[in-house]
Amino acid sequence: MKKVQVLPHTPWAAKSLWAFEPKSFCVLLLSLSVMGFGEALLLLSDLGSAPWTILSQGVALHGEFSVGWASWIISSIVMLAWFPLKLRPGLATVMNIFVIALFLGLTVYLLEKPTALYLRFIYAVVGILLFGIGNAFYLTCHQGPGPRDGLMVGLCYRFHWKIGIVRTSIEVFVCLLGYLLGGVLGIGTLMFALGIGWVVQYTLFIIRRRVPHPSNKPLDLV
Repeated sequence: MKKVQVLPHTPWAAKSLWAFEPKSFCVLLLSLSVMGFGEALLLLSDLGSAPWTILSQGVALHGEFSVGWASWIISSIVMLAWFPLKLRPGLATVMNIFVIALFLGLTVYLLEKPTALYLRFIYAVVGILLFGIGNAFYLTCHQGPGPRDGLMVGLCYRFHWKIGIVRTSIEVFVCLLGYLLGGVLGIGTLMFALGIGWVVQYTLFIIRRRVPHPSNKPLDLV
């Protein structure tokens, strides 16, 4: 059976998971920075955290440890699912952890929280769009996904499902589980859970259509 192409090949794609190539590294750094900035805007909107943060809150409440430790434990458990999905970590897997956190922290420190309701919604919508666009671009570097993105990509490859459906299903499930464990749910959380998968899918669709590469053939997955 021919292997399904979930992620399009691009001129900036690296030749291997751990290769340091200037073009690929620049796209990777920029896209992860955009993701950190987008996540910060969602946080500053004060309309609810991302679903995985909600789950971390719930796990932390029951485990009586910090949200940071809960997030690390969850990421470790998620990465166990990589083995049956035959996924391997790469440079982007490591950078995902540090770059997003850096730009998330810097943005929250430098920008003030909006007070007007319409501005809070603008922050949330723009944040989700930027996070999804950055998410798509960093994956096209082909240097390994982050723990949670790896689960999404692995399931798409394994079962030939659409990225939008897989990502949305994961986010909604995580959101509900986190809420049941005691995490704080907001309208921004639901916006992220229901929208992020489709932003990623259609960004990848545009990249496939607009970026010339002989292997970028039209497929149903993106």
